Amino acid sequence: MNTVATTTAPPDLTDPTFWAREDSHLILRELRRRAPLWRLESEAEGPLWCVLSHALANEVLSDANRFSSERGSLLGTGTDRAPAGAGKMMALTDPPRHRDLRGLVLPFFSKRKAAELTERVADLTRQVVRAALEAEETDFVRDISTAVPLTVMCDLLGVPDEDRDQVVRMCDRAFLGDTPEERAEGHQQLLPYLFALGLRRRSDPRDDIISSLVTHTVDGRPLPLDEALLNCDNILVGGIQTVRHTSTMAMLALTRHPDAWQAMREDGYDPELGTEELLRWTSVGLHVLRTARVDTELAGQRIRAGDRVVVWTPAANRDEMEFEDPDQLRLDRTPNRHVAFGWGPHYCIGAPLARVELASLFGALTEAAEWVEVLRPPVPNRSLINFGLDSLVVRLHARGGIG
Repeated sequence: MNTVATTTAPPDLTDPTFWAREDSHLILRELRRRAPLWRLESEAEGPLWCVLSHALANEVLSDANRFSSERGSLLGTGTDRAPAGAGKMMALTDPPRHRDLRGLVLPFFSKRKAAELTERVADLTRQVVRAALEAEETDFVRDISTAVPLTVMCDLLGVPDEDRDQVVRMCDRAFLGDTPEERAEGHQQLLPYLFALGLRRRSDPRDDIISSLVTHTVDGRPLPLDEALLNCDNILVGGIQTVRHTSTMAMLALTRHPDAWQAMREDGYDPELGTEELLRWTSVGLHVLRTARVDTELAGQRIRAGDRVVVWTPAANRDEMEFEDPDQLRLDRTPNRHVAFGWGPHYCIGAPLARVELASLFGALTEAAEWVEVLRPPVPNRSLINFGLDSLVVRLHARGGIG
């Protein structure tokens, strides 16, 4: 039975263990009812303004004149210095610089491009699901949720076929390593590879993201190679992590809501609406950070220039002022103005492709599997950036005549 959590001060939302608590949404709901904006003194991050409502999330994320990304878009880099890549990466720039960088890669992530990739994604997804059906058990994180977005991102970036196995191994280490040190080592291996590929593409450009970035000129000069490759690494991370964590957490939710799993298999199910609800429900991108450019006011509170403001995505996406029965998983929910992909100028550039990949995966799963059995307790990660699972070991039980 649900009970209302009581608290006199905000818990430390920067502690990843808070997001694994079963009562986290109850606590956030009570805090939001008392005030949509809270001041938090985080031991790790220092003073923060915490946005808990949908309306305030939209206000902060849509106003780059008041709230900047250049001092960081994510927590975890400390309070005294700008993160590496500030002013160079799309995620760490403000308009007009952000708009210029975004425009270079936008054609690769447009709705039209996502539609063109639908058949390719569907074919890859069916192969992954077919292999999982043949196994006694499979780790959904490693064996199902990662393979397709990784392959598609290699396609878009322009990784040659002969390098795919090498890049997959580096990405596995960077994204699926057992420790932060192992993941960091994977990125340290990946960046020199991207640097070498960038040099090749600068002299022999192709129709891919790396070529578009390394051949771009600013005031008659090529975009610095480090800036081009930092953006490539960021695109690769975003293009894989969002789909991996969302699909895994959505699969776990569906095993706990068998009525929703059944609804996905019935005539009349709308995969577009279902995908949006799974994005809202999982809200794996836990937060978005902004820094106040100027003295301003937010929800009646004085925000000073330099103050850091954090939009907590799961809180905004369960705001009862925006969503009817927000704690209900409704695959036909409409409207559904969630902020799982952010909002405003930094709205996730890969959102159209992510939607195609997620819809394809759950379409293939519900077509091939009667049900999905969780064989061992899921292992949550300890990330404050993408809340998800390090492991979800399952068995796919084939539908009659499939397997």
